[in-house]
Amino acid sequence: MSKEITLWKRTAIRIMWVFPFMLLACTPSAPEQANTDTIEREKKAEWVSLFNGKDMDDWIVKIHHHEVGENFGNTFRVEDGILKVRYDQYGDFNDQFGHLYYKQPFSRYHLVVEYRFVDEWQEDAPGYTKRNSGVMFHSQDPRTMPREQDWPISVEMQFLAALEDGKPRPTGNMCSPGTEVVFEGEIAPVHCINSSSKTYGINEWVRAELIVLGDSLVKHIINGDTVLQYTQPQIGGGVVNNFDPAIKQDGKLLSEGFIALQSEGQAIDFRKVEIRELD
Repeated sequence: MSKEITLWKRTAIRIMWVFPFMLLACTPSAPEQANTDTIEREKKAEWVSLFNGKDMDDWIVKIHHHEVGENFGNTFRVEDGILKVRYDQYGDFNDQFGHLYYKQPFSRYHLVVEYRFVDEWQEDAPGYTKRNSGVMFHSQDPRTMPREQDWPISVEMQFLAALEDGKPRPTGNMCSPGTEVVFEGEIAPVHCINSSSKTYGINEWVRAELIVLGDSLVKHIINGDTVLQYTQPQIGGGVVNNFDPAIKQDGKLLSEGFIALQSEGQAIDFRKVEIRELD
């Protein structure tokens, strides 16, 4: 056998031994690969506009003292590409708290809502409703609400604007009608938790974002800053009245639910409602 052939065989054997280790060195570990896959999926996830700027055909109205589907007083309306909440066709407010629900539930998602308060408030509404509104999520289906149920069992990202007294009034807070959340390691003992956001005025557009991961993490973001986070949204607590007892199963973790825009006596505009579902 020639020296050339022998040298070639030795080289081939060495390559055969080394090549598998080269592959191992170049192959990412399982956690690294999973993280990369998650990032790529999130990049590919498409934003979907829940509000199309033209109508409310994909939304369901439920107002206290009224049957589901009855948009009393034309409370929710679309004008000039903006979804508006108004009370100019009301007489007495009469605690007619309302909510406008998107037609389907969601579980894990990134939601964006852009809103502004306008200076119109029903003076016979409860005082706490002035420059106060919000978006409900992980809400019960509005079709499961009796006519006289005042609030949906849900979690609320509360929107507030500055009052005339000039005191700080953060927005992007958490309120919990018929629900509870775990905050700083324990079930929050209060109905609302303030965020760390700045105070914003009326007629000022604010970008509010929610990152909701089923029944685990919830994060509130205002104008790009994370202002609040908590975990384990679940049914429990008070505030909601005249509900169907079969729906209020205290202690049940909320992994999904409906998204709803609020009307509670304060005029407000919404120009964007977009969602991106997450793995």
